Amino acid sequence: MNQRKQSPLHTRIFAGLVLGAALGGVASALAGSNRAGLDWLVDNVTEPAGRIFLRLLLMVVIPLVFCSLALAAAGMGDLRRLGRVGLKTLLYTLIVSGLSVVVGLTLANIIRPGERVDPETRAELVERYRGDAERLAPPAGGGRLLENLVPDNPLASMTRNPPDMIGIMFFAIIFGLALILIPEERAAPVTALLEGVYQAVARIIDLVMRVAPYGVFALLFTMTARFGFSLLESLLWFVLAVIAGLAFQQFVVYSLILRFLARVSPLDFMRRIKTVILTAFSTSSSNATLPTALRVAQEELHLPRGISHFVLTIGATANQNGTALYEGVTVLFLAQIFGVDLTVSQQMLLMVLAILSGVGTAGVPSGSIPFIMLILQQVNVPMEGIAIIVGIDRILDMCRTVLNVTGDLVAATYISRTESPQPELSVAPAATH
Repeated sequence: MNQRKQSPLHTRIFAGLVLGAALGGVASALAGSNRAGLDWLVDNVTEPAGRIFLRLLLMVVIPLVFCSLALAAAGMGDLRRLGRVGLKTLLYTLIVSGLSVVVGLTLANIIRPGERVDPETRAELVERYRGDAERLAPPAGGGRLLENLVPDNPLASMTRNPPDMIGIMFFAIIFGLALILIPEERAAPVTALLEGVYQAVARIIDLVMRVAPYGVFALLFTMTARFGFSLLESLLWFVLAVIAGLAFQQFVVYSLILRFLARVSPLDFMRRIKTVILTAFSTSSSNATLPTALRVAQEELHLPRGISHFVLTIGATANQNGTALYEGVTVLFLAQIFGVDLTVSQQMLLMVLAILSGVGTAGVPSGSIPFIMLILQQVNVPMEGIAIIVGIDRILDMCRTVLNVTGDLVAATYISRTESPQPELSVAPAATH
């Protein structure tokens, strides 16, 4: 007997989104003023189910952040051995990731999708989650922010509620850099342990996402049962802001880098990497796309093997422009919904956290969700607000993964060009005068 082939995960998540939103909205409309039964169902069934799903993601954040950033810092030893190639890769990653976050925050500040929620609905949301916001410390600024970079007790930073993400990130980077300074034979077991924990955590995220259709259904049913369909219009504006930011980075920023820095034709470049783009979109995973990207770099772009292999391998984890942009837009969107007015200095903190989170995010589907939840806590926005966007995350994940892997290939092309005035690139060069 033939087994029925299961539909793709992103299709099931989208089905959970649509079904949960539709049933919740219909139930809210039918209940009218007699909401006792519906309120009981939401309070005792769907809301707890949705919170359990979010907690399953949140529980892996601390080991994920620490291991990923410590490993990235420890990998600086390879960057050092590669000399200027490593330095160029590091600087390129930081600059272009920062630029992508600026693009996203600019669009979110212009479009302001979170303020397009009906005022009455927003007031209900703020009232509902006021307790969560009040227990969070106000975001630090100025000299206090610099002081808070250095934790006096890293373990206390991890056990605090909410965790001190800035302190954890700082300690993880210092710990990883320290591994470079001790003999390799002593650092190797520690690095192997960190790698094992990182892989296990990434696997947990993958397993949790298998129940995502049910978690998304519960979250969206809860939201629309309480607040009706008014949130969905704001969600459409949020999607517009994210896709517009991703498109600008993909077709404007990357094209400028290719034409004026790498000196190759952007159109020809995009045509040659179409297999990578399709693989990234379908898998939503930078890690899963890496073998295809390595092959395309060799066979289609004809990049030097040593440089392309190094840049693409590092980039699969560290150079995640799309993820950084998405996290910035998401946090600002939810801050707007909950009436949290982030100042310029706080948005700069958000940019730094988004860049570091892009480095630390696991290259697996929906790997950025746990990071967004903790960034929300750092800027005094209720973590539970993530429920508003979880349902559509997988769709946007497919889009931002395309930007991530394209950015890796753009970086490899640019760095190859700078290392050799006449590289082996067969991509048609841009016209020169």
